[in-house]
Amino acid sequence: MMGKLHQQQGAVLDIQIMVDPAVTGFIETHASALDSAIQPVKMSDAMRRRLTRSNYIFSGMKTFHELNEAFPSLLDENGNRKPFEQFLNDVQKIDSTYNRNYLRAEYNYVQATAGMAAKWEAFMEDGDRYNLQYRTQKDNKVRPEHSALDGVTLPPSDPFWQEYYPPNGWNCRCTVVQVRKSKYPTTPHDEAMERGEEALQRDTKGMFRFNPGIEQKTVPDYNPYTIKRCRDCDIASKLAAFIPDNEVCAACQLVRDCYKGKTKKTERERIEGNKKLYDRLSKDSRYIDVDFNPENGAVRATHVGHNVGSGEGFRLEKDLVSKLYSCGHAVILCDEQKKGRDGNVLASLDMILDGVRMDIKSITKNKPFYGAAIREKNNQLARFNARSDVHENADTLCLYFNDPTMFAPEKITKGFDYMASKTSREIFIKHIICIINSAKGLEIKKYDFP
Repeated sequence: MMGKLHQQQGAVLDIQIMVDPAVTGFIETHASALDSAIQPVKMSDAMRRRLTRSNYIFSGMKTFHELNEAFPSLLDENGNRKPFEQFLNDVQKIDSTYNRNYLRAEYNYVQATAGMAAKWEAFMEDGDRYNLQYRTQKDNKVRPEHSALDGVTLPPSDPFWQEYYPPNGWNCRCTVVQVRKSKYPTTPHDEAMERGEEALQRDTKGMFRFNPGIEQKTVPDYNPYTIKRCRDCDIASKLAAFIPDNEVCAACQLVRDCYKGKTKKTERERIEGNKKLYDRLSKDSRYIDVDFNPENGAVRATHVGHNVGSGEGFRLEKDLVSKLYSCGHAVILCDEQKKGRDGNVLASLDMILDGVRMDIKSITKNKPFYGAAIREKNNQLARFNARSDVHENADTLCLYFNDPTMFAPEKITKGFDYMASKTSREIFIKHIICIINSAKGLEIKKYDFP
């Protein structure tokens, strides 16, 4: 990247450097470092995509500032352009400041915001059924101003959480938990807001007054690399419409355009990959009902050995495949009639969804939790993985909720815990994908288990 900067001509930095491959590659590397902070956090795919986008835009704006700070180092005290080796040596301190010192604090902050965004997403599943309570770590490292917020208890819908939801500063370790309304008294709203003002009195720019779960961002729009107006900028319209000459806004627009291009490239590659899959399956006599949608890249196919019937389970499976296909997924129904050397039918799994082999269980009866269904499918995975022709263990279960009222996150986690406590087999399930036929359309929620 600094090599590209050294090629700059003129007295001011050319903003178009932001779209140069050397710079966009650097931005992607920095964003990937931040993405690694959120990778272990359990959250919906939609939330992960939005937080990843936030990391990219933040990384782009930070890169723009680093280039601006390094640009004056191109010339020596006499106004002559420095040789590249001398220039590179002079900007090493700038690079170290941005990509070592700052990056460490930014990584910790993104890790904290991602964790709290995921918690907020889980809180929203319950609405105002429980109150939320602010808690510090209650040790000698807690900032006195943050101690003022400890114990604040309010429903999730209270505006307090829009401004004072943690993290409330660099390396803030505060958190929020759900509490029963009958156990803790609710803090008066005005008192809570006063305590919030006291806690963030040093945040004169208001940078930390945001909720990463509501805004679905790891870093607020107004941060050390942007300007105050970014906080109120409507990025859905022309970003720099009201300040067209502002370089920060121009850089921001270019960064966002680069992200859109990167996303489109990834989507194009996905569709091209699925087209190749369709071409292969359509020529394979073992598969029937092979379809491809060039608009969204969806693929579906059924192995001739897949079991079919007229019962409810078969009907729901067919409905699930149809809905997944309409949403752009690659869905292959697998061979369930393959026999072993002894002539007996081998254990099999139902589906390959977007390249991941899994078994399907349609939930048709509402229960407090689904431990029996999860236990049944863990046993099926165990039998399948024991096959001599299986070289990579399957570890995924798909639960289909045609009736969305039967789904609740705690029914999945409690069900897994029940299965783990009751099974005598090895636990093969590492991921449970819940597909919910909701009023908003098909929702997919993934739960990962260690």
